[in-house]
Amino acid sequence: MRAEYVWVEVYKAALVETDEGKLPNRIQAAKVAVDNRLYELHMDHGGTPEERQALSDALAGLMLLRRELERRSSEEYPSEGYGQP
Repeated sequence: MRAEYVWVEVYKAALVETDEGKLPNRIQAAKVAVDNRLYELHMDHGGTPEERQALSDALAGLMLLRRELERRSSEEYPSEGYGQP
């Protein structure tokens, strides 16, 4: 898989973000970048099997990261529900 794909850099930025205040935006940006690349691949039937697998893995990772962030937020603000203060 080529590292110069935009989605890879945006995804990595979400993975290494330590500021939980910035993390939701990083996750959303990465999801948009992955979705855009999947759309491109769908339109021209390009890409490699390795990239397609990496995109699938990235989506799964982003979902896990989002769930973990929501879990942490709900633990921090249990009476508010869904982690909203």
